[in-house]
Amino acid sequence: MISAVLPTYNRAPLSFVSGEGSWLVEADGRRFLDLGAGIAVNVLGHANPALTRALTEQAGALWHTSNLYHIPQQEALAEKLVEATFADTCFFTNSGTEACELAVKMARRYWSDRGQPERHVILAFTGSFHGRSSAGIAAAGSEKMTKGFGPLLPGFRHLPFGDHDALHEAMRAPDVAAVILEPVQGEGGIVPVPDQCLKGLRDLCDETGALMILDEVQCGMGRTGRLFAHEWAGIAPDIMMVAKGIGGGFPLGALLATEDAASCMTAGSHGSTYGGNPLACAVGNAVMDIVANDDFLGEVRRKAGLFRQGLEGLVASHPDVFEAVRGAGLMLGLKCRVPNTDLLDTAYAERTCIVPAADNVVRILPALNIPDEDIREAVARLDRAATALERA
Repeated sequence: MISAVLPTYNRAPLSFVSGEGSWLVEADGRRFLDLGAGIAVNVLGHANPALTRALTEQAGALWHTSNLYHIPQQEALAEKLVEATFADTCFFTNSGTEACELAVKMARRYWSDRGQPERHVILAFTGSFHGRSSAGIAAAGSEKMTKGFGPLLPGFRHLPFGDHDALHEAMRAPDVAAVILEPVQGEGGIVPVPDQCLKGLRDLCDETGALMILDEVQCGMGRTGRLFAHEWAGIAPDIMMVAKGIGGGFPLGALLATEDAASCMTAGSHGSTYGGNPLACAVGNAVMDIVANDDFLGEVRRKAGLFRQGLEGLVASHPDVFEAVRGAGLMLGLKCRVPNTDLLDTAYAERTCIVPAADNVVRILPALNIPDEDIREAVARLDRAATALERA
C-alpha cells in the first residue's frame, strides 16, 4: 500500500523535532551535528533569534495579501538585493525551481520581443541541476532527471562540462538565446567553475549577445564567502536564480536581472500567488541584514579555511576512504573512494548529518555562522566515521 506521503524520497530513518544553531534533536532525544543545513538552506542555523523574531512579528501582523497589492516587506527586500548586487530588479518566488522557470521564460521572451524568436535555445552543461520542473529537468538533461518524463521541453542544448572548444562553437550558433550554469555545481558533486572560465563565458556572451543566466540557488547567499559566488570572478550575469539561503529556512526564492534583460517582462507576463509574501520577505530581510555584511562574510571565509584544513587532514589520514576535498567557502565536498552512501551511514552512526551528491561525493554545507568548536567537533566525528569504515 502506498504511503500517505508520496514515496519519492529515500529518507534516512531519522525524525528531528527541534534544533538550535548547528544541532538537531531527534525524536528519541539524540543530538546530531547538522553539516547539511537543510541542503544549504539554514544559513544562520536552527532557531536563529533574529529570524524567529522577524517571522513571529510578521505572523502577528499580516500573513498574505497576494501580489494584487504592494507588499512593503517585498519592496524592502528587493531594494536590498538591488543595492548589493548587479541587478536592477527582482521577482520573488517560493523556490529555486520557480526562479528557473522564470529565467527560461525571460531569456526566450527577451529575443522574441526583439524580433528574433528563432533565438530560443538555452545552452546548459552536463552535471548541472536546476530544479525538478519541466524546464529544470530539460535544462539538466541527465537520464536520472528526465527518464519517463518525456516529451521534454525543447530548446536546450547540452555541452560537456569543461569543454571549451564545444562551448565556443555552440555559443556562435544563430539560435542561441542564453547559457545557464552554476558557478559551483552542487548536486553534481561540488564542482567549481574556475574564475577564468566564468570570465571567458562572460566575454562570449558579450560577443554573441547571448544572455548569461547564473544559478546561485545553492552557492549563493554567502555560501562561498562572497554574497554570490560569481563575485570571485569579477563578472556579473544578466539573470540570476536565488533561493535556499535567502529565506534562512523559510521558503523563498528570487530571480534577479538587469533592466535590459527584464525589459520584456511587462504586466501580466508572469505571476505568483505566494511569491514574495509578507512572511517570507520579513525573514528574507532579516537574512540580508546579517549575511550581506562584510564582517560576516569575512568570518565565513575564515571558518571555511578552518574547516577545509580539517578536511584536508582527513583525506591525508584516511587515503582509502577519501580522495580529495572540493569546493569553495562553506560549500565543501569530500570525494570518496568508498561508496559515499557508506560514509553517510557511518556519519549517521556518529550523529552527524552530511549530504550525498553525484560523483561519489558527500557535501559539507553547514550554517554559515557555525562556531569554531562545532567545526572541530565535525572533523572529529567524520574522522571516527572514516575509521569505522576502515575497520569494516
